[in-house]
Amino acid sequence: MVNLVRREVVETARVIVIKVGTNVLSRDDDSLDLDRIALLAEQIHRIRESGRRVVLVSSGAVGAGLGLLGLSKRPNDLPHLQAAAAAGQAHLIHLYDRHLRQHGYHAAQLLLTADDFTQRDRYLNVRNTLTTLFEYGAVPIVNENDTVSIDEIRFGDNDQLAAMVTNLLHAPLLVILSVVDGLFDKAPTAEGSRLIGQVDHWDDSLLNCVASEQSSRGTGGMRTKLEAIRSATAVGESVILANGTRPNVLDDILNGEEVGTLFLAKGAAVPAWKRWIGYTVPPKGKYIVDDGARKAVEKSGRSLLAIGITDVEGEFAKGEVVALTDALGQEFARGLSNYDSPGARRIAGKRTEEIVELLGTLPYAEVIHRDHLVVTT
Repeated sequence: MVNLVRREVVETARVIVIKVGTNVLSRDDDSLDLDRIALLAEQIHRIRESGRRVVLVSSGAVGAGLGLLGLSKRPNDLPHLQAAAAAGQAHLIHLYDRHLRQHGYHAAQLLLTADDFTQRDRYLNVRNTLTTLFEYGAVPIVNENDTVSIDEIRFGDNDQLAAMVTNLLHAPLLVILSVVDGLFDKAPTAEGSRLIGQVDHWDDSLLNCVASEQSSRGTGGMRTKLEAIRSATAVGESVILANGTRPNVLDDILNGEEVGTLFLAKGAAVPAWKRWIGYTVPPKGKYIVDDGARKAVEKSGRSLLAIGITDVEGEFAKGEVVALTDALGQEFARGLSNYDSPGARRIAGKRTEEIVELLGTLPYAEVIHRDHLVVTT
């Protein structure tokens, strides 16, 4: 059945970001499902024919490598995981390219690490590469660069990577394909469980609907998907979570049919610059502020002044992202700090005239200017 809300969401999207999980692409014996890859390519072709662009965030490299290297299960140690990824990624991109070529497209491989998003120049380079590939009619195939990633620079799962790629683009719709039909109000196999067809407003209680275990082949689970969905909807993007093993699932979504769970965007889209500040870069430290400062920032759109800061945590340089929290530790905003952490500690809680007396000058009237602040609650 066609749903008018879903149809509007799809019709306003200019780019469809499709995240496909390892379990969707794998057979029971851990080999790649070639028929499903072919069907994905056909559906991507039909999305392209509708005038929309497509980015495919695809897991499956490690899974593909398991079979190629003769491994019976997913390794636990990093060197073997990276070896499986190196072997599997080449095979996976070859399959995508072969099937997309049948419809007149090239597959373009982008292997990314978290550093590509946290460093502003690299972040812009990724966005520019994607938009340039669109000009040439290519289909970007994005995956984490498992062959070089280590714990400190990993996304953790491709669900979060897909949300971050979505944040790069103009007017996107994120479609996450899993092996479940969507979000249920309790375990899908539990008696009386009900599929939630639409989530109008994100609520953290939704995280209580799912268990935290990860899938057998991949690195994510339903909880990681919901966390990625929360970050995407927070910046004004809608998300559909659906079963990737359903025949022609992308065709049904494109037609506005009631497939999976639709998570509607929270308010207007956040500008790209503020998306990077508020939802892409992990904060280097924290400013703990009093109630007056929180109200000024959160409710009145004001800058953060030194007088409202009660404590400074972490070590950070001038210009790095810092989180703003209240006395209970609840984060409500992030921004680019005009002071490094030692300087911020010197001026915390002081009025402007006291700062001038202490430093002999006033480098910045605001610790974080409102133009570089993003309210995240």
